[in-house]
Amino acid sequence: MTSLQALAAELSDLLRLASPPLGISFRAEIGVPGYQAVYPPPAADGRTGAVSAGCVFWNKAATRVFSTVAADHANCSVGSYTHGFKRLDEVAGNDDVAALFSSGWVSEADVPGIATVKERPQSVTYGPVADFAGDPEIIFLRLNAKQAMIIDDAIDGVRFEGKPQCHIVAIAKEANDVAVSVGCMLSRVRTGMNNNEMTAAIPANRLPEIVEKLRENAVTERAVAMYAAQDAERFD
Repeated sequence: MTSLQALAAELSDLLRLASPPLGISFRAEIGVPGYQAVYPPPAADGRTGAVSAGCVFWNKAATRVFSTVAADHANCSVGSYTHGFKRLDEVAGNDDVAALFSSGWVSEADVPGIATVKERPQSVTYGPVADFAGDPEIIFLRLNAKQAMIIDDAIDGVRFEGKPQCHIVAIAKEANDVAVSVGCMLSRVRTGMNNNEMTAAIPANRLPEIVEKLRENAVTERAVAMYAAQDAERFD
């Protein structure tokens, strides 16, 4: 177990995560098998891919490590854009982008606020942190509201984001910020996320600092919880 894997395991314990932390890497990982899938027939605009959207790989990576390439992500223009596989001018004419604009879900004015990976990757690797051969660049978490609260209490400058959910990965990679997403309808439907679930992306290079802050914060949270419970007894 690497030191980062040990820290990820401690992070899971401190937050009492129901799902183990996932790793995401934009580096080419030697010896990692590619994701195998039969692509469905293309949509009218030519879109197809290994899954309906790149966020679905978060589900597929719960039990194994695999790598993906641009074509695997290509059915979702939003995810292809946020992950750096496609530039805006390469997806702007796609039917899924048109559907999102026409619905009012996003507008052209919203696009500059969407974080993207700046350098076009050759691949993206996903999988449980515990099973990564090397160290991932991003630690990806599934959270409930209480766990998101604890992260926000412990860490200064946590960014809370909405749509699109997948851009928190780019925020963690490019801005080196901890980002929590409340999710987005596009991703929730495609991934089948639990209604009570949120997600977070943490830069792996900040994990030692973050785990230390969570350790310290756990003492404070226990003290406050004990006080609140004892004080509430007067009202029972």
